[in-house]
Amino acid sequence: MRGSVTTGAHPGTTVSRMALSESGIPWHDVYQAADLGGWDARAALGEPGQFPFTRGVYPSMYTGQMWTMRQYAGFGSARESNQRYHELIAAGTTGLSVAFDLPTQMGLDSDHTLAAGEVGKVGVAIDSLADMRTLFDGIDLAEVSTSMTINAPAATLLLMYQLVAQERGVSGAALTGTIQNDVLKEYIARGTYIFPPTASLRLTTDIFQYCAKELPRWNTISISGYHMAEAGATPVQEVAFTLANAVEYVRAAMSAGLHVDDFAPRLAFFFVSRTTVLEEVAKFRAARRMWAHIMRDEFGAKNPKSLQLRFHTQTAGVQLTAQQPEVNLVRVALQALAAVLGGTQSLHTNSFDEAIALPSQKAARLALRTQQVLAYESDIARTVDALAGSYAVESMTDAIEQQARELMGRVEAMGGAVAAINEGFQKSQIEQSAFEVSQQIDSGERTVVGVNAFTVDGEEPYEPLRVDPQIEVEQCEALGRLRANRDAAAVTQALDGLRRAAAGSGSENNCLPHIKQALAVDATGGEVADALRDVWGTYQPGRAL
Repeated sequence: MRGSVTTGAHPGTTVSRMALSESGIPWHDVYQAADLGGWDARAALGEPGQFPFTRGVYPSMYTGQMWTMRQYAGFGSARESNQRYHELIAAGTTGLSVAFDLPTQMGLDSDHTLAAGEVGKVGVAIDSLADMRTLFDGIDLAEVSTSMTINAPAATLLLMYQLVAQERGVSGAALTGTIQNDVLKEYIARGTYIFPPTASLRLTTDIFQYCAKELPRWNTISISGYHMAEAGATPVQEVAFTLANAVEYVRAAMSAGLHVDDFAPRLAFFFVSRTTVLEEVAKFRAARRMWAHIMRDEFGAKNPKSLQLRFHTQTAGVQLTAQQPEVNLVRVALQALAAVLGGTQSLHTNSFDEAIALPSQKAARLALRTQQVLAYESDIARTVDALAGSYAVESMTDAIEQQARELMGRVEAMGGAVAAINEGFQKSQIEQSAFEVSQQIDSGERTVVGVNAFTVDGEEPYEPLRVDPQIEVEQCEALGRLRANRDAAAVTQALDGLRRAAAGSGSENNCLPHIKQALAVDATGGEVADALRDVWGTYQPGRAL
């Protein structure tokens, strides 16, 4: 792999095969104007805040307002997570991001047999409205922006949040935040699906319709490339498969009778940011430009906000190492730099100890401080789109866009994202990329500091944060008390209404008002999911979608 190849951009110029980007695009030692060919700067770039939004979705970007500094947190019980949220707010975070445990993500109550051993382990356990009250106790929901990483049961968790806000006198119109609600990527890269895709898309469009009236400032979906990237997707694959999924959601919503400009302004995206700074910046710029053209040219969107690809970024957890974990502070700083130079709207920086265990309080604070140093001590927020016009960045932006369009074309030729998922296309492509990276690390061709190079003997021991197993016992006991003291007839009636709505169709059978009614009378998240399972069934891998 240490030979050389002719690039074609400069006849006679060679580059090392080691000098390939994460997407396999050759790097040049020196970039010149000729690398951009007949590039039209005005058409490709435009002005910040104007079509095609290559330079950013807002005219002033960070010169007018900093990105939202989120910290992804949630573990154990709602009370423990609430304490961490208060600590983060005190440290200066401007947005909360909730991690839920696996039972919650799968629509299972903590006392379900399949939840045993997983309660509170990778996020907070939320079984009922009572848990949601505790999770946000003492936090002003009219002031904080909350992101919830939840997919299959996204409607349930969002409605719990709205109900808590209503109890405090905060209207839905005042609530701001995001639910991930991106089920298609679950079939590709993550696996926390519940229902078959058709039913999941139905629930997604119900959320779009409900929020347009009830929570107009809420981002109804965060279409995620992050998890595909963590599974091994290259930057090109991340962009292509994310936007292909987004196209599927837009089509589903329009098929359900929604007008594109009624819901598209509330679509949001979620990408990873790797240590390969220049390619990541180019990736973000290419994604914005592609989405603007897709929405205008394919779907006829007229509202400029419908054309804007607004995105949250999380630094690359998969690139963190358990070896010499303090080195992760440097990795995260580079990844955060790439996200900011790429024009992200909000950012979560991973804690340096996440490759070992749940983040400690000190590590979470250091992760936030990384963003604050970038924002207030560096000069990268002094100008809009500092890398615009860079021969290297613009050339890489064009290359990523070209390859991503070609890959999206392959998905479209199969019949769209769902049909391609049914063929296992995206999953197989990502797995192949992950395998190649693994081989490169094993062979030493790809350097990972502290893992296959610059290693040390006798590393200092690290004491990770552990989740108390007593939390599972307490969650189960609380569920028992809840079921014993609630109005069982009212719960049954509300869940029966939800089943009827799920079996129906059309806007008059939107499931969300029925879910909300069930939660208000203390139905649990698992019971809501079970009612929908009764009607829609569950997705079985390997069967046609």
